[in-house]
Amino acid sequence: MIPYRDTIPCRYTPWITWTLIAVNGVIFLYTSLLSERVRGELFYRYGLVPARYTWSGWEQWAHLTAPDYASFVTSMFLHGSWMHLIMNMWLLWIFGDNVEDRMGGVRFISFYLFCGLFAGILQIYFSPSSLVPTVGASGAIAGVMGAFFFLYPYARIVIWVFFLPLFVPVPAIGFVGVWVILQLYKATSGFVNAAGYADVAWWGHVGGFIAGTLSYRLFLLWERRPGNAR
Repeated sequence: MIPYRDTIPCRYTPWITWTLIAVNGVIFLYTSLLSERVRGELFYRYGLVPARYTWSGWEQWAHLTAPDYASFVTSMFLHGSWMHLIMNMWLLWIFGDNVEDRMGGVRFISFYLFCGLFAGILQIYFSPSSLVPTVGASGAIAGVMGAFFFLYPYARIVIWVFFLPLFVPVPAIGFVGVWVILQLYKATSGFVNAAGYADVAWWGHVGGFIAGTLSYRLFLLWERRPGNAR
């Protein structure tokens, strides 16, 4: 099952959400045209590699410079495959516009980047020796979902039952709640099976969600806060 759409109309045009989707799409198109070798080098340079910040021998091993903290941001705009890009941008399309509606453009992009940064920090903390570049907007989008979880808990998310012409509306609190449980399960399963960390930055997802739920109120425009919005 995958989310199809939400049922909350926006009062304002979500320019930042649309821009983020466009920028991620353009960057992916560019990287997809590169050779496999060049693309791999780009991911190591601009992706978030945990060992880069925890291993003193990183420079010699990767033939790159000392830790470049810009990768905490640049990694959010890189995606490994079409499916990776589409799923992330689809979730941003569904949840981002409504959260931006409450925050306004400037605060929303600040919130988005903050959640992505926290996601990267938590991923490094739980997987400090990983040499695999962490790329993608998942951590930032998890933060957006965390804000949506509290701003619109009883909004309906229309779920498409895959391979069937069946669309089922479910409360956002249920959909996002199940999503969080799945992320926690996959993240904690890595404690007993190291392979659990190999495919997806699960702790990054958890970190982004935590950052979003704890900080979203700081980014809301006063006139658009619950109880103040007209």
